[in-house]
Amino acid sequence: MARRNAIQWFALTVTIVLSLMVQPSFSIYCDEDNCYDLLGVTQNANSSEIKKAYYKLSLKHHPDKNPDPESKKFFVKIANAYEILKDEATREQYDYALAHPEEFFYNTARYYHAYYGHKTDTRAVLIGLLLILSSFQYLNQCTRYNQAIDMVKKTPAYKNKLRALELQRTGGVANRKKSNKPMDKNLEEELSKELNLDIKGTEKPSVWELIGIRFILLPYTLGKLLLWYGCWFWRYNVKRAPYSWEDASYLTRRSLRVPLDSWISMDESTKEDLIQRRLWEKSNFESYVAEMRKESKRRR
Repeated sequence: MARRNAIQWFALTVTIVLSLMVQPSFSIYCDEDNCYDLLGVTQNANSSEIKKAYYKLSLKHHPDKNPDPESKKFFVKIANAYEILKDEATREQYDYALAHPEEFFYNTARYYHAYYGHKTDTRAVLIGLLLILSSFQYLNQCTRYNQAIDMVKKTPAYKNKLRALELQRTGGVANRKKSNKPMDKNLEEELSKELNLDIKGTEKPSVWELIGIRFILLPYTLGKLLLWYGCWFWRYNVKRAPYSWEDASYLTRRSLRVPLDSWISMDESTKEDLIQRRLWEKSNFESYVAEMRKESKRRR
């Protein structure tokens, strides 16, 4: 019973809200007035009749000719009504709103699209959207980076580095009693600036990584990429030149799907061995995978 009463009250509330919203569905054009009545014409009037009626009223109520404040307000109304009715598209929308006042959301959407949609430059909207997205992206990067820095600063390894840097600067000898004391905040901040904290997965925020900057540099990036592929094709597919060390490293890393950081951290002998295997060729890569599987089974 209580549930039924709740449903009835909800339905009544929705009905009241919709009934209140139906009234402004056409009044968003000329407030509470009828645009045709303001100009003193019928809904079947043609464009010349609407234009003639507007000019006749504007001569009477224009602020330069009639200083009456009420007349000035009325002139604003007839000017707005004329702007709506002189255009075939907006007039058709207004006639539809008069005939279908119950379609509040549809009429309102058409109104704002007609009056504000064409006035907004698409380029300005795109630039604004990129700025908003870039701002959120930069704030997110700063937050993640600062949180990671705060976590690192709480680790013993970081504190040991600070102590070592302090001793290096002062040229002193480690004192067990002094080392147990907390470091001065100002000195800690000064020393922490000299430490290059490299946190994998949470790099320092960079403007060049923002969506907006990347979008602006997109033509340059695409041009550079096409030039790189063109040079690659000419050098290795047309001229059949041997791969350079950098290009062979790139092909090997791509074949093994090794991240750049992991590849850089490898010793030179391991890199040399992998490059000599020419793993970018399918047969060599399959042989290498089979060899690694055998090695893995042997160690088990």
